[in-house]
Amino acid sequence: MRTLQERLKIIERHINEKNIKVMIIGLGSVGFYLLDYLISKNDPGISVVVVGRDEEKMQTKVNITRIAGLIRGINKSHVYIEGGVDLNDIDTIQKVIEKHQPDFIVNSSRAYPGLKYGSISWANVRAYGIWSPLAIRFIKNIMEACDKADTDAIVINTSYSDAIIPWLKSAGKAYPDFGSGNLNHLVPRMKFAAAEILGVEDYWNVDIMFAAGHFHDVCISKEGQTEDVDLPLKIYYKGQEKELSNDQLYSACKIAMPVDQTRNMMNASSNYQIITAVIEAVRRHEDQKVFIPGFGGNIGGYPVQIGYKDGQLDAWIDESVFSFEEMNKSDRVSMALDGVEDVVNGELIYTDALIEKAKMAFGVRLPKKVPFEDIEKTAEFIIDEIILPQIEKK
Repeated sequence: MRTLQERLKIIERHINEKNIKVMIIGLGSVGFYLLDYLISKNDPGISVVVVGRDEEKMQTKVNITRIAGLIRGINKSHVYIEGGVDLNDIDTIQKVIEKHQPDFIVNSSRAYPGLKYGSISWANVRAYGIWSPLAIRFIKNIMEACDKADTDAIVINTSYSDAIIPWLKSAGKAYPDFGSGNLNHLVPRMKFAAAEILGVEDYWNVDIMFAAGHFHDVCISKEGQTEDVDLPLKIYYKGQEKELSNDQLYSACKIAMPVDQTRNMMNASSNYQIITAVIEAVRRHEDQKVFIPGFGGNIGGYPVQIGYKDGQLDAWIDESVFSFEEMNKSDRVSMALDGVEDVVNGELIYTDALIEKAKMAFGVRLPKKVPFEDIEKTAEFIIDEIILPQIEKK
C-alpha cells in the first residue's frame, strides 16, 4: 500500500471528480447506521458498497435504509451489496476490494457480534483492554487483504483502535489510517458540559483540545472522574481560552446513555465524521479537526488535523497546544489503567493488575504477552473461558 499522503492525493482527485466510493465491511448496527448517514448526506457523488457474509440479511437492511431515505427525499447514493464474504478468508476480501476499488474502507465487523464487551469487563475488571485479541481478529485479515490488493483506500477501524492499530504497526503489518469512536465519543460530551458551565447555548462554538486513552473515555463518561489522572485539556469559546474547573467539567460529562445497540449511533457518526472531514477538507480547502484513537500507530487517542500541508492533502497529530510527548504520556497512563501495559514488537502486553483482576473475576489466567501469531488462539480462549460462561450466567 502507498503512504497515507499518496493515497489521500488519489482520493482528492476522486472527490473533485465527484466519484467517491465507501465500502462498509460488516452491516451490524454500526454499519447500518453509517449506511443511513451516508444516504442522508444526499450526495450523488457518493456510492456505497456493503460487504458481509449473509447477502439476504444485508439486502433487507439496505432496502429499509434506501426507502426511508427516499421518503425523506434524500436518497441520491447508489448502494451495492457483496454477500458471501467470510472475514476469515483473506483472498475473498481481497477480491471484493479489487472489484470495487473503494476510496474508503470502514471495518465495522465484530469477532463476537451482538455483545457489548464492556457489559462484562467494566463491572468486573474496570478495563476494556482484555478484549484486544477479539478487536484485532478481523481487521488484521482486512488489512492483509488491503495490502495484497494494493488498495488506495483510506481504512477506518471501529473497534479499540487505541491498541489495535499500534499492535498491527508494531508487527510490521499494514494498519488502518484512522480509528473511529472512543475519544471521539467523549469530546462532544465535554463540549455540551463546557457550554452549560459557561452559560451559553451555542455549544458549537466551544472547542476542545484533549488527549486520552480508552479508559478515560469510559471512566469520564460513566463516572465523571479521571481516577486522579491529570489529562491534557483546554477549553475555548469562540477562539478564546476559558479557565474552567476540569473536575467540574468531567463531572458534567456523566450523562445517561443507552446500553443497547443504539449506542452505536456514536461509532457510526464517528466513521461518518472522518469520511466527511476528508471530503470537506478538499471541497472547502480548510483543515478539519477530528479526535482519533491509534492514529499513526500511536497508542491512545489524539487530536488530528486533516487538511493541506505544504500544498498537499495530509493528516497529522495536532501539536498546536500540547506536544506529542505530553499527550502520549497521558495516553499510556490511560491505556495501562485499561489493562494494556504496552504494544511492542508485535506483542500486546497486559498489565499485571488486569491479569490478577481477570483471575479473581473470571477464574482464568490471561497470558502476560499476546504475540501476533497467537491472536486467534487467545481470542478463542477469551470467548470460551470468559464470554460464554458470563453469558450463561445471565
